[in-house]
Amino acid sequence: MTDTQIVEETIAFVKETLKGAEGGHDWFHIQRVFKNTLLIAKDEQVNILVVSLGALLHDIADAKFHGGDESIGPKLATEFLTSLEVDPQVIDHVVKIIENISYKSSLETGKDKFTSQELAVVQDADRLDAIGAIGIARAFNYGGFKNRELYNPDIAPNLKMSKEEYKKSTAPTINHFYEKLLLLKDKMNTESGKKIAAQRHQVMLDYLEHFFMEWNGNS
Repeated sequence: MTDTQIVEETIAFVKETLKGAEGGHDWFHIQRVFKNTLLIAKDEQVNILVVSLGALLHDIADAKFHGGDESIGPKLATEFLTSLEVDPQVIDHVVKIIENISYKSSLETGKDKFTSQELAVVQDADRLDAIGAIGIARAFNYGGFKNRELYNPDIAPNLKMSKEEYKKSTAPTINHFYEKLLLLKDKMNTESGKKIAAQRHQVMLDYLEHFFMEWNGNS
C-alpha cells in the first residue's frame, strides 16, 4: 500500500469513526488540522506520512469524550494502522504525537517530554484551529455542549491550573480564553505557526473587547 493509499484509508476511517461527534471535534476539525499540517510542513524537514497520520488521528478518541481515558486514542490508532501494515516505526511516532499533542499534556510536570519536529508541526496545526474566528466558534460550541455559562464575572480565570485541574474544569467559556486560547500564540513551535497565530490571536482580542463592551452595556 502506498503512502497516498494509507492516507486515503485513514481519512475514510476517521470520517466514519467521528460521525455525530461534537462540532468542535468532528471530521471538519480534523480536516482543518490536516490542511494546516500540510501547509506548515512545506517549510519544515519532516516525514510527511507521519505528520499526515498524526493530524488525521490526533483526535480519533479525545479523552474528554471518553471519561478522561487517554489510552483509547493511541490504542485505536495503533490497531487501525497495524491493520494497514504501516511501518511499526511510523506507527510508534504517530502514537507519540497523539499522546503528547494536547494542551493539557504541556501542563504535566515531572516527566520527560517526547519531542520531534513532526509533533511540533501537528501541534501547531491543532493549536491554530483553537484560536481565531473558528477557535471562538469551537469554544462556545463546546461550552454549549457541556451546558456551561458564557461568562460569570464572579468566577475568575485560573491561570495556574495543573493538568488534573484543567481536565476537571467547568468554568465559563470566556475563562477558557484566558486559561488557554490567549496563551497559544506564544507556545507555537514553527515560524509558519507563529505567523498565522499572531493574526488569529488579534481576532480573539478584538472579539473579547466587543464582548465586554456589550456585556457592560457600553455599545
